[in-house]
Parts: sequence; structure tokens; C-alpha cells
Amino acid sequence: MAVLNLYSAEQARTIDRIAIEQAGVPGILLMKRAAFSAFQHLRAHWPQAQRIAVVCGVGNNGGDGFALAQYATLAGLQVDVLQVGPTHKIRGDALTMLHEMADLGLSGLPFDTNTLAEADVIVDALLGTGLDRPVEGAYRDSIEAINASGRPVLALDIPSGLSADTGQVLGSAVKAHLTTTFIVPKVGLYMEQGRECAGKIVCENLGVPLHTLAMQTPVARGLRWQDCVLPPRPAHAHKGRCGTALLIGGDALAGAIALTAEAALHAGAGLTQVVTRAEHRTALLCRNPALMVYDTLSPDRIEAASAIGIGPGLGQNDWGRQLLRQILHRDTPRVLDADALNLLAQTAMRADNWILTPHPGEAARLLGCSVAEVQADRIQAVRKLQQRYGGVIVLKGAGTLIDDGEHVDLCLHGNAGMATGGMGDVLTGILTALIAQGLPLPEAARSGVCLHAAAADLAAAQHGTRGLDPTQLLAPMQHLLN
Repeated sequence: MAVLNLYSAEQARTIDRIAIEQAGVPGILLMKRAAFSAFQHLRAHWPQAQRIAVVCGVGNNGGDGFALAQYATLAGLQVDVLQVGPTHKIRGDALTMLHEMADLGLSGLPFDTNTLAEADVIVDALLGTGLDRPVEGAYRDSIEAINASGRPVLALDIPSGLSADTGQVLGSAVKAHLTTTFIVPKVGLYMEQGRECAGKIVCENLGVPLHTLAMQTPVARGLRWQDCVLPPRPAHAHKGRCGTALLIGGDALAGAIALTAEAALHAGAGLTQVVTRAEHRTALLCRNPALMVYDTLSPDRIEAASAIGIGPGLGQNDWGRQLLRQILHRDTPRVLDADALNLLAQTAMRADNWILTPHPGEAARLLGCSVAEVQADRIQAVRKLQQRYGGVIVLKGAGTLIDDGEHVDLCLHGNAGMATGGMGDVLTGILTALIAQGLPLPEAARSGVCLHAAAADLAAAQHGTRGLDPTQLLAPMQHLLN
């Protein structure tokens, strides 16, 4: 499986330091390489640009900006360097770049919004990856002016104001059209608000020896659907060999379990069985007569199941509690979602043969904390969930995370159209169907999450993100599977 290794800001700084101190790559050379590679991407992305505004801070990110200003000047572009922060705080390689820039006749100008408006492209070289507190004062004013300018933005290493570790906006953050990140990809670029702020992301290694990267274990692995490999379905396959997906839910509302069942059917389960309230049977069968719908959960039905998915529309009343109790201690692999998770939060149970699929609210209940705490560090949250509950955890969100106890994986697909009721029910059906067809839980979780989000991207490309219907994922999902 090909993956994109993702790193924290601290790991990136460690790799940078090792490259300088042990591999003998001078820091100033890395700064110049970073600036040159970013300038090449600027020229490729905006070939008609003739005037650029480079907004620089006082740290090494500003040094990258000073160096880029030199390359742009030598290439014949008109360059305005806007300085934010006192120049007496500029040190080390960044100061050298400032002096070299001055030798070309360039000097930093006070920040000015009119200069931004005249630029064809704005280069964000304000803050870099070391930010760990909300942006304030002149830096925040500059970020908000950049965003209000309406000009395209190239961010160096990371959009200023964005946490490189969590993808959270720290007070205010630049919304870039293109981010050129250096040496290693930072995990915060790929999740939560980082997905919106970063725009298109390119990573430049800058010639750092690969063995220095191997000294750090990535905090997460970025996955795409094309990285997942499912076994082909044999030509002699029959429904009995393709697994039985048993889906349980639908107390007061039948819609959630109906979506789950149709997703399981379209994801290739040989048999799709549903246990729901008797009054919902007709509605489900009218939607799809291929479903096998029951109003009781017998021991034989549990024994015959290859995989069980429970939770969509389950409710938290006695009916749902009793159904969950019947399958909690079974050896059959299970997917728990929605109200099954809310009920599980009231227990201290741990198991190795399940996938739990919480959204941030359900994760907060499972951990006994606030949603804000979950979202403040999603990687830490998914690790805590796995340690407490075992199995495989799928923490849904912008950049869904999967933790199997060995690796944390991050789905690189997905879009804002998935922010609608029913999307999680579809995912539960996909996961249950893949497990029923014989995939081990970690592979089913990784493949199912990527399949679900990649199908949503295809659906959004056709229909748009606003008002995307979960059922619109079924056809592109089936196309991707085949």
C-alpha cells in the first residue's frame, strides 16, 4: 500500500536539524532551495504574474520570503517586500537573506493593503510551522488583509496562522490557493481547516537525505482510494461465498438503516439482512426488494452473519439496548455507529473485533470530554479511543482518521458535501459489507473510508457539494469498486 507519510511540526524541525548537523546540509542552502522551489511553483501556477507582494515575518519563514524575492527580482518580476514585525528581531539565515535582498536593491516596506491590491500574486511568508498560540496584533491584521485582498496566494511551508499539527486555525489564518511545504508534509495541512486553508499542496524535499526522514516515525499516513487494493471477486463466486451483512437499527426512524442496507448491498455483500421494527419492513422492501428484512434478531441469524453493523437509527431505548446487548460479546466482527456508540459510552467494554465509527460528538461521549477537546487534537483523540476501546477506530471528519493500534491513517479524499445526515450511515454499510466479504478489520476500515470519500468526491464533481444526497454516492462507489 502506497502512503503519504505525514509529520508533526516538531518532527519537521528535528529532520531539518539532523540534515544540517549530521548530514552536512547548510541551513542557508535549505532556505535557498525552499525559496527557489516555491518560486518555480509560483511561475508554473501563475505564468502571467508580473508583480508579486511577498509578506514576510521575522523568523525563518520570513527568510524564505526574502530569498524568494531575490529569485523573482532576478527573473524580471516587480517585487514588493512587505515587512511585518520589527526587523531587529531577524536573526541567522533569515538575516543573511535580508542582507542579500538589500544588495539587489530591495528593501522591506511597511505593510500596506494598497500594495496587496496591486499584486498579481501574494506570497505568504509570515509565520511558518512553529506557531502554537493564537495570532494577534499586526500579524492577525496582515492575515486578514491578505484574505480580503482577493488576490491569489502562495503560502510558504504552511498558511500563516494554521496549526501544522492539528489543522486548526489559531485565531486567524491565510487562505492560500497553493501551499509549497518543505522537506516533509505536515499533517495539519490535510485535516480539518487545513484542507481549506492550504489549497493545492506540493511538497519539496529540498535534497534532504532520505535516511534523515527514516529517523522519525510519521504521526499519520495519508491514504487515497487508489492506494487500497481489494481482492478480485472470483468468476465462480456465489452469494454464499460473498458474505452475509447483518444490519441492525431503525427504531423510530427507518431512513438511517435503509441507507446503511443499500450501501452494504452496493458494496458487494452477498446477502444483506436487516433487523428493524416491524412497521419499517414494507418501506425498506419497497426501496429495494433485494434486502432481507426481519423484525426479530434470532441467535441463528447472528451465527449466520459474516459481519454485523449496528447503530443507525437504533435509538437508546430498551429496544435498542436489548439488540446491542445480544451482539456485544459475540465473536462476529462488528461495526458500531451512531446510537450503538452512545450506548457503548455508558460501559467500559473493550474488544478487538470491532470497528467504531464516531463523529466528534460521539467521540467526546466515548472519551468523557468536550467536542472542542476532541477537535483540538484529533490524532490524540483517535489514539485515546483505540487504547480505551480496542479494535479499529474511525474518527470521522474533514480528514477522517483510522487507528488500528499500530498506525494512524488519514483519508485524503472528502468534501463539504459530506456534511449532511446519512453519510455516516452509508459508511457503516460499506464497512460491514467489506468485512463480510473477508477483509480484515484494519483493511476494511482503510478501504471503506477511502471508498466512501472518493465516491463522495465523484458525486460532488457531478452534482456540487451543496445538497449532496447520500444515495448519490452509491453509483460512483460501485464504479470505483469495479
